[in-house]
Amino acid sequence: MFWYHYLIISLCALLVVFLAVIIIRTLAFKPKTQDYVPIDLVDFDHDKAITALQEIVKCKTISHEDASLDDEVEFDKLIALLPSLYKNVYANCELKTFDGRALLFKWAGKNSTSNPTVLMSHYDVVSVVEEDWDEPPFDGVIKDGCLWGRGTLDTKVTFNASLFAVDTLIANGFTPENDIYLAFSGGEEVNGVGAKNIVKYFKENGIEPKLVLDEGGGVVENVFPGVKKPCALVGIAEKGMMNVKYTVKTQGGHASAPKPNSPIVALSKACVKLESSPFKYHISKPVAEMFDTLGRHSNFVYKMIFANLWLFKGLLNMLAKKNGGEMNALLRTTVAFTQASGSKGVNVIPPIASITTNMRLNPLDNVDNAYDYLVKTVDNDKIDVTILASTNPSRISRTDVMGYDIVKNAISNTWDKDILVSPYLMVQCSDSRHYGEISDRVYRFSAMDLTSEERASIHGNNEKIRLEAIINSVKFYIAVIKQC
Repeated sequence: MFWYHYLIISLCALLVVFLAVIIIRTLAFKPKTQDYVPIDLVDFDHDKAITALQEIVKCKTISHEDASLDDEVEFDKLIALLPSLYKNVYANCELKTFDGRALLFKWAGKNSTSNPTVLMSHYDVVSVVEEDWDEPPFDGVIKDGCLWGRGTLDTKVTFNASLFAVDTLIANGFTPENDIYLAFSGGEEVNGVGAKNIVKYFKENGIEPKLVLDEGGGVVENVFPGVKKPCALVGIAEKGMMNVKYTVKTQGGHASAPKPNSPIVALSKACVKLESSPFKYHISKPVAEMFDTLGRHSNFVYKMIFANLWLFKGLLNMLAKKNGGEMNALLRTTVAFTQASGSKGVNVIPPIASITTNMRLNPLDNVDNAYDYLVKTVDNDKIDVTILASTNPSRISRTDVMGYDIVKNAISNTWDKDILVSPYLMVQCSDSRHYGEISDRVYRFSAMDLTSEERASIHGNNEKIRLEAIINSVKFYIAVIKQC
């Protein structure tokens, strides 16, 4: 029996050592110090910054997949406003225009040979159902400390803030060390060619930015498990996108005598297969850096998980699959069923039926292997699987370079020097993905602190922005520019 007692003691000892390793690693998983360099921010006319955005919001610059529906008069109206709203920009910056309603301003720095910065935005917006709004979406109404209107958050706020910041600094006699470009598109919402044409111009002229800044994350709360402090999330990559259509064709027939496995049944089975067999779990570089940054500020239980992912990644995967939502979207390619079509008659078996999915590709997946996975999982040669539109995940940007440090320090100077700044993976698509062709220093941060209600209004009803957030957006761009 001695050997039995020895075995029990040995197993207990190993368990103690095992638990000790987990606890020690958790206790050692402490927050990293965050550098902070104070910036001398110039003052500016807050009311004028708000009024400028208000005037831009009044322009009904809706872009449509069918370009014939666009109201070019409204786009021209916005462009015509700019010289009066940002006089110093037009007096001191070179302007080039490109197809896709693209505008490119160049503000020459003291050193025009290297290290330029590109500040991006878009001034088109998505459509609205006006009767569902509490205030008219294009009247620029200011009410209860907020400016109401389509595009206030996405993303005329950063369009205005970058222009107003440059205008203010020029008025104060400031000249940046290096060239600064303001790059704007009027068709981002429909994947227009504006940003592509600007990138093509940069490539042809050998312009390699040290920093590209576009819309993306913001200052948010309660978005990371166990972290209560406000977090500023800076996207260092974005997921790819695929729209896929699944179609079944038959002879159709009368609903009174249905045959087995009709088109909608076949498609329903495909839905179930795809829903129950999610894509493989991946911790990509942006997500790993986010876990390593914010996980250190979490409560003890979550800190233990993020400090010991070698042990708990299976648990994290299980929780993500079960709950879905943002955490699941960070960890895998997602498949969302968004459209379906069948018979036009209630008593007719459809000769053609289809479903459509919108997919967001993890950085470790791509269009080709995602398509192969869909076909293999559906496993039905009677279902035609067709890619309607696609783009691969973006290039992943570096966080060990000056460009990222500039963004971090601007955030700390605008909001709080102790704010938690973290990389993250952006699950939406933006124009900034095109800049991966010329730079590995592309960052996605919308210069706003947003509540969950405000985030939900983006592309939705009653989009509005607090006046304080408009002011902070200008402060942020001033802080960025003064470091360039």
